[in-house]
Amino acid sequence: MRRFLTEIGLETQEMRLPKDTFLPGLLIDGGRLLIDPARLLYPGDVLHEAGHLAVTPAAERAQLSGNVMANKPEQHGTDGEEIAAMLWSYAAAQAVDIAPEVVFHPAGYRNQSTWMLDNFRQGIYPGLPLLVWMGLTTTPDFPRMNRWLRE
Repeated sequence: MRRFLTEIGLETQEMRLPKDTFLPGLLIDGGRLLIDPARLLYPGDVLHEAGHLAVTPAAERAQLSGNVMANKPEQHGTDGEEIAAMLWSYAAAQAVDIAPEVVFHPAGYRNQSTWMLDNFRQGIYPGLPLLVWMGLTTTPDFPRMNRWLRE
């Protein structure tokens, strides 16, 4: 996963993190994704948090830190960014050959992981127009991405 993220232009670093991070073993700091493998409970969370970085405009990416959704003003459409990050992480899981169930685990996604996985299996991608609007993919191509990072 880390090699994929580096190849697409997202900076990651393995390091020891404090216990009180938003997600166990993960921290976004200055647009970088910091990973503590010893504390990481759900490896798929790496792709989801990377998705938040990827769908953020390039000019704003380096400013992201901590719980990126909690620190965004409401006018930025946080619900849209959340669903865009989910779809991005689904596409990334497909690209690196990780089962979607690893990313969309039952402990996350407000108890909606089964519903999301069922939709994805049927080719139903709620929020896909957002990724298209961001210039990352096209409707017929998804989950293949034309570009992994928002400009």
